[in-house]
Amino acid sequence: MQVSIETLEGLERKMTVQIPSDTVTQAVEKKLKDLIKTVRIDGFRPGKVPLKVVKQKFGGAVRQEVIGDVIETSYREAITQENIRPAGMPSIESVKSEEKEEVSYTAVFEVFPEVENLNLDSVKVEKLEAEVKDEDFEAMVEKLREQHKEWAEVERAAATGDQVMVDFEGRIDDVPFDGGSGKDMAVEIGAGQMLPEFEAGLDGISVGEEKTVEVNFPEDYHGKDVAGKTAQFTLKATKVSEPKLPEVDAEFIKAFGVEDGDLDKFRSDVRGNMEKELKQRVKQSVKNAALDALLAVNEIIAPSAMVEEETKTQKMQAVERMGQDPESFDISNLPDEMFHDEAKKRVQIGLLVGELIKNEKIELDKSRVETTLNDMAASYEDPTQVMDYYRQNQEARTSLESMVLEEQVVEHILSKAKITNKQSSFEELMNGAA
Repeated sequence: MQVSIETLEGLERKMTVQIPSDTVTQAVEKKLKDLIKTVRIDGFRPGKVPLKVVKQKFGGAVRQEVIGDVIETSYREAITQENIRPAGMPSIESVKSEEKEEVSYTAVFEVFPEVENLNLDSVKVEKLEAEVKDEDFEAMVEKLREQHKEWAEVERAAATGDQVMVDFEGRIDDVPFDGGSGKDMAVEIGAGQMLPEFEAGLDGISVGEEKTVEVNFPEDYHGKDVAGKTAQFTLKATKVSEPKLPEVDAEFIKAFGVEDGDLDKFRSDVRGNMEKELKQRVKQSVKNAALDALLAVNEIIAPSAMVEEETKTQKMQAVERMGQDPESFDISNLPDEMFHDEAKKRVQIGLLVGELIKNEKIELDKSRVETTLNDMAASYEDPTQVMDYYRQNQEARTSLESMVLEEQVVEHILSKAKITNKQSSFEELMNGAA
């Protein structure tokens, strides 16, 4: 087997493989002889069909099957022989397989980028710090009240914060479109559930009143049929309600697991949860800052095949966040451009982390895995069940180990980095603004 490698643009390589004709011929002969044992042809007893007859009837199909097997096997052998690390599946081209001539083909693929020396000494990380203040706690209580609000019907025009039950019909160029109409849909004005012009059209509307508003669909709107277009919506209010927030009394408190309705216990639990969430968010913020800083001082090319795969993964995650079924939702409705930059960044960071683990000889701390598992399980009603799940489910266990190893990588980066502390706030960190 002869192998030659040609470097194309960036990470792309073209590998030409030539295989002696005897290799294919011998493999075809063997398959045909094996076929004699099982093939049934009229006029011949099982196992007694002449090789010549089997070859005439099945030779072409067997040869194609053998060539497919030979290409697959030789490709694996060739990349091992040439010490190549492909990033993704190859594109097999220019297959030549004439009988009695050598078989040849080209495989085009990308390779993993090489990182000779990771630059860790130049990494600069801004570490955010924050605490839960009294005003943060009071804002959280108001948010909890908001989440448990009820709606009371009113006889007045709708205003921001009200809920309007609305019948609507949309048209583009005076033609109705799929998904553009509905009846008795609840819309909270100002909540951002609908496009801005749609919600603005409900502000000031009264029951029975009908309005026509112009709504501009963004260019990146998830519905491709209407993206970038302007529609006219006819709106008719059937009901207007205003929010009623519950009092922070025993009944309200019991809804949060404080069975005796004790106010002090409720306040302690809420604040404790806020501090726990803030700690996790600070930790995540520092991790992101460290990995972003690592990427900032280490240039690396992301293989397009890996970026494409990561883009698909992010699309599926976005579908799940929208409450849709990833298996039935057509992710082609979500434009790649929405996810490409983040997907590329994740691939680049993943490659750098892999190189850092290898170069700095960072090994998984198994005792830390157990400590992390214990901490995770402690927050559940039945910790033993959670721990058993992670110990018996290999996929879950691997995910946990990857998380711990990533934490070790971040700590290693921080140990080398120049760190500056910056004061932030609970709201900024929890809302992602920081």
